[in-house]
Amino acid sequence: MIKTRLKKRRPKIVVIGGGTGLPVILKSLKEKEADVTAVVTVADDGGSSGALRETLNAVPPGDLRNVLIALSEIPQVHKDIFQYRFQSEDESLSGHSIGNLIISATADMKGNIYEAIQILAKMMLVKGHVYPAAEEPLVLNARYMDGTTAKGESHIAQSGKLIDYVALSCVGEPHPIKASRKVVSAIMDADMVVLGPGSLFTSILPNLMIPDIGKAVMATEANVVYICNIMTQLGETEGMSDADHIDVLHRHLGEKFIDIALANIGKVPAEYVEEEQSTENLLQVEHDFKGLKKAVPHIISDDFLEIRNHGVYHNGEKVAEEIFRTAFNSQRAFKNF
Repeated sequence: MIKTRLKKRRPKIVVIGGGTGLPVILKSLKEKEADVTAVVTVADDGGSSGALRETLNAVPPGDLRNVLIALSEIPQVHKDIFQYRFQSEDESLSGHSIGNLIISATADMKGNIYEAIQILAKMMLVKGHVYPAAEEPLVLNARYMDGTTAKGESHIAQSGKLIDYVALSCVGEPHPIKASRKVVSAIMDADMVVLGPGSLFTSILPNLMIPDIGKAVMATEANVVYICNIMTQLGETEGMSDADHIDVLHRHLGEKFIDIALANIGKVPAEYVEEEQSTENLLQVEHDFKGLKKAVPHIISDDFLEIRNHGVYHNGEKVAEEIFRTAFNSQRAFKNF
């Protein structure tokens, strides 16, 4: 049976992910007056977030900090203070942003990350909802194609091996991993669920591998959209097309659950590909239209490129426009493909 849902109000859009791509999309959706909920990964263990996580045994704050800023309506100077990062010569504070410290301190004061984020969201005039994917720090584990394994989000991509599968484990004594409060209800009540953009194995899948979240994404009446990455990533997705990315997602959850693929067909200039090769990115993700057509019921393809700050990014405004229009106007879901 084809499911329908009329849109007579602001569309409820849940965006799931982490990393640097997520805030760009969230900021643009906020500007379009969507009812936005962000579900943010808690498996990061690198940089300032990793140091605070290890010191305080706390949920890593970095991705949550960037999402709060993206949805905040406080003056820019206040955002700049929240984002300020201490320099390397500052010894014990080296590399830490003020926002990371505030989030960690608030979580320590309240005893949990969920309440901390809700308090800070009110203080920062956040337009929408921000939820950690879980209320405890999680460990990301990877199995490579050769059968070897690695542990820790920041270490997985360093082996140079192709990743076969990722899974989560908890810190300390084994116990069931649960989604943060309100995450599942937000997904089930959404008009659209958006995955990405972000690192496939280390930003998107860490959320979906929380059992409650994975089940909710497969069961929701909402259309599930995957924003395909523009560039491949070193240690994660070398040689993978946009259709390959979706196949990995389907394989991890055991069924086809993505209804719409949003894919870039704009050509990345050669000079930017060469420049990106010196960082974590490699080459442009190949657009495999035939593969996508087999994997998902609906494809939205366009030039979604934005070249800025000497890098290649999604054009947040253009992507948000497609997401908002589809969520608002669509009266049929693409389930039962």
